[in-house]
Amino acid sequence: MRLFAAIEPSPEAVAQLAAAVDGVRDDVLRWSDPAGWHLTLAFYGEVGVDQVDELTERLARAARRHPATRARIAGAGRFGRTVLWAGIDGDGAALRALAGSAGAAGRRTGVGTDDRQRFRPHVTLARARGDARGRGDVRGRGDARGRGGADLRPYVARLASYAGPWWDAGAVTLFRSHPGGPGHSPRYEPLARFALTGRR
Repeated sequence: MRLFAAIEPSPEAVAQLAAAVDGVRDDVLRWSDPAGWHLTLAFYGEVGVDQVDELTERLARAARRHPATRARIAGAGRFGRTVLWAGIDGDGAALRALAGSAGAAGRRTGVGTDDRQRFRPHVTLARARGDARGRGDVRGRGDARGRGGADLRPYVARLASYAGPWWDAGAVTLFRSHPGGPGHSPRYEPLARFALTGRR
């Protein structure tokens, strides 16, 4: 099963972002379902049934070491010509540390990758049609050289000034990703949630 760890925005944050996205939504891009919006911390890929318990326990321990933090969805950006995203404001150092621990939980279980690229907290809003990576990626890797994809700059410009409400990011969720069929986004099933209970 394909698993990843993520933070879920508050319902209010999702509702306000959805209203803003409705103003730029069109048929050019494949838009993600607001019900599945999340901030990916670590993508584990295929995880064997015999590894799930260990991964769950390690992720729970990681969550206990990190404090809850405040966050909001603000601004927009793109990965090359393939992925349109909304940014995350908040304690960047705290989010990076949490993402690092979530990734380490996977590596110690024997899943995920040892990817040291800079963590960029974001919510994926849309993908260029033809981009088949409908998964809970931590980072996108679009083609910055301009081959394929779509011109995402107008969407970024229209959403750049967006700033949603603050919410308490107080838990990490372990999700299972179910692939979507043609024309449909993947479905994300929460398997477990772990409170962030560490001290500041």
